Amino acid sequence: MIAVVLLSTISITAQIKNEKTETVKILGNCSMCKKTIETAGNIKNVAVVNWDTKTKMATLKYDASKINSDDILKKIAAAGYENEKFTADETQYNKLHACCQYDRDVVSPTKKAVKK
Repeated sequence: MIAVVLLSTISITAQIKNEKTETVKILGNCSMCKKTIETAGNIKNVAVVNWDTKTKMATLKYDASKINSDDILKKIAAAGYENEKFTADETQYNKLHACCQYDRDVVSPTKKAVKK
């Protein structure tokens, strides 16, 4: 199963042109969070998000000619997960499963709220 996941990630990554890679912190707790975060940020042939449940760090790989990291992070925040730049939508956060409701960051003046 791990081999299938690795091969699919490699094939998706290989198709991204003008690839740019960034690492960002995204709040979350568990493997359900991982699935939601990665699903929200992944766009076929344009962006791949890989989130680590232990470090809370995500690697964003994307086609810089088609999308930027802010657009990806907005999609993830709209799904209920705060990150370095955007505050999660309150309604979406409240819909998260109990184990996925992380301790929310204090909203920093540099973060922007995202509405779904």
